[in-house]
Amino acid sequence: PNRTVNFVYRCTPRKAQVALKPVAVASYLLIQFALCYALLVQTFRMLNVRPLHKTMRTGVDSTLGFPLLEELCIATTSFSYLTDRDLRDILFDSTKLRVLDLRGCSRITASGLAALPCLELECLFWGQYFSSHVGLSSLKKGLHTLTQKWSRTLQQLDIAYQLFTEEDLELAMSYLCQAEADTLRSLNLSGTRITPRALRPVIGQMTALDYLNLSSCRYLPRGVKRIYRGQEDIRQLLDKLE
Repeated sequence: PNRTVNFVYRCTPRKAQVALKPVAVASYLLIQFALCYALLVQTFRMLNVRPLHKTMRTGVDSTLGFPLLEELCIATTSFSYLTDRDLRDILFDSTKLRVLDLRGCSRITASGLAALPCLELECLFWGQYFSSHVGLSSLKKGLHTLTQKWSRTLQQLDIAYQLFTEEDLELAMSYLCQAEADTLRSLNLSGTRITPRALRPVIGQMTALDYLNLSSCRYLPRGVKRIYRGQEDIRQLLDKLE
């Protein structure tokens, strides 16, 4: 049986989906859903659905998680109310998680992600493309705790417009370089404070990297702030960063 559940705008006949308008949804509804399907679901997507806190109904068992979950998408193009606690309540039993899509979830922190039980995450999409707070937030720290935790398995990392400090980005990139050379394949650093010093080791050592987004990176020299596709294109960037 198909183990994919999508909270989306409409249904398609080939997937088990629940159709909801892109409006706020009370958190207890998601918990009720979890009670029915948690032990079966492998992929759970909520696109432009905004969970709101509401007093939980009696009789709801909060001990059930998603033990088989491999992919969770809570991406949004509007304001997100999702917090670290909400994410932990969903994923506390999801040790098999491979893909986590939190694009637009501006309230999620690095410490909240580092506390998740999954040890073999392959794809983390955490870009803040649509957040109204982009450019207004204070500088962040803690990205290095995530790359340290998942460097061995991380294949795709998207932290576009996440305002981590230069020092934290450099440390985070150094942990990525500790993985096997053919592990990391896609890296989106658009809009971050990445520096040439932090970037050079990644380009030089991650030989499988075939997508690199450096657009809108203010701390990089002119002429290199663009999207790179293909290993040859990326390798040629090294000379420009010297």
